[in-house]
Amino acid sequence: MLYDVIVLGLGGMGSATAYQLAARGKRVLGLERHTPAHSLGSSHGRSRIIRQAYLEDPAYVPLLLRAYELWEQIERETDNEGQLLTITGGLMMGPPTSQTVAGSRLSAETHGLAHEMLTAADIRRRFPSLHPADDVIALYEAKAGFLDPEACVRAHLSRAAELGAELHFEEPALAWEAGPRGEGVRVTTARGSYEAAQLIIAAGAYTPPLLADLGLPLEVVRQVLFWFEPTGGLQPFAVGNFPIYIWEVDDGISFYGFPHQPGPPGGVKVAYFYQGEGTCTPETIDRTVHPHEIKTMRAAIAERIPALNGTFLDAVTCMYTLTPDHHFIISPHPKHAQVLLASPCSGHGFKFCSVIGEVLADLALDGATRHPIALFDVGRFRTAQ
Repeated sequence: MLYDVIVLGLGGMGSATAYQLAARGKRVLGLERHTPAHSLGSSHGRSRIIRQAYLEDPAYVPLLLRAYELWEQIERETDNEGQLLTITGGLMMGPPTSQTVAGSRLSAETHGLAHEMLTAADIRRRFPSLHPADDVIALYEAKAGFLDPEACVRAHLSRAAELGAELHFEEPALAWEAGPRGEGVRVTTARGSYEAAQLIIAAGAYTPPLLADLGLPLEVVRQVLFWFEPTGGLQPFAVGNFPIYIWEVDDGISFYGFPHQPGPPGGVKVAYFYQGEGTCTPETIDRTVHPHEIKTMRAAIAERIPALNGTFLDAVTCMYTLTPDHHFIISPHPKHAQVLLASPCSGHGFKFCSVIGEVLADLALDGATRHPIALFDVGRFRTAQ
């Protein structure tokens, strides 16, 4: 069978893309090397922050506004209202000149987003579990919250299948090739060979070998997510009492966290942002969490969120695939117009999956999109050759 589009990778980006393409009546084949909503890549861990006052760059904000709409849409279509996206309010905290605070404020002011600026005393009064020093301030955004990544991926996959997408799991791609002059693609797996008019590569940390010929400066890094049992019970950390937060504690060093989520592993999740043990690959990543890593995480919360410094419950690893500027790559392949690149997302991409799926469907079917994606062009890493 000749497909319209083959999607390589069915995690956050790939599942949303398969859904968007199937919703437009296209013949879609999705290929995933693991099981649905697996824990061996980047789209797992029970929660991912979503926010609008985007500290990374104001250019992301229009995409975020659309992403919220599309997350709510897929919730309705799959009878998951209130299950994929949870609004909790959010704090972006640090010194006034920190990127976390200043960058968030710039995005909020540039796009007229509702927000409040809070002093350390304001933070302590409104959220007693937080103990910021007097020199810490925060931007508070009422519309911030979190997504359940596994549930989001499952929702996109189930809806894509309902709409006619053919989804293959535990079938890794071994190779792909593009025809000359934009004439189709062929993907080879251990089970066979598939042809389509177009290919979308959304393979996350598994992307570098698939794009080895481009020589892109991609770095896969290991990250650790932790869960602790609060010493005074869960109620102070319940949704409604406790927000999501990103807390910059040193120049460029931040940790982040969430309210309590019911279900395993229990407790409250917290993690460092961009703190890893060096580069890795999906084959070489150390998936053991070591005592010194738990100790380092405790050091961050001991004085700042002392009630969270209770019994260690669990930890898991995931992978970020980084570009040098930490912006995404969402772009046509520089050599093959019929191939689109949708990775990597540099550790802050999951919240955008719903809208990036729409963007990629636009690019595949129309050759253009109304969404602002100039920041993500792969050409910024290509040398003249």
